[in-house]
Amino acid sequence: MSDKTILVVDDEAHITHVVSLKLRNAGFNVITARDGEEGFELATQHKPDLIITDLQMPYVNGVEMCARLRSSSVTAEIPAIMLTARGYSLDPEDLERTNIREMLSKPFSPREVLERVESLVAGRTGEGVAEAA
Repeated sequence: MSDKTILVVDDEAHITHVVSLKLRNAGFNVITARDGEEGFELATQHKPDLIITDLQMPYVNGVEMCARLRSSSVTAEIPAIMLTARGYSLDPEDLERTNIREMLSKPFSPREVLERVESLVAGRTGEGVAEAA
């Protein structure tokens, strides 16, 4: 079993459920939130190893939540995977002010999500090793 925790933030319950199930079956601890505001609070409290977030959510969208997390010393280093509608891309400025490392278009394969999570968590464990290779 993994001691790694993943925070899944999405206002669509079925997406949260599918992603959480896939991650739990792979041995990850999973925390879920319904919007960016709740996601920010949970990330600050639990300091997950990775965040998977939807872009478009009520109250606080995924980019804004990731920007807030990046600007907080407690959560600044937590990487994120952004889930977006097909064909949507982020501005370079949005990527620069966040820790978004990957983007996946909906619909996505739960297996692909798991592969990206494992890659990012493994890269984070060796802090800096992935870039040096």
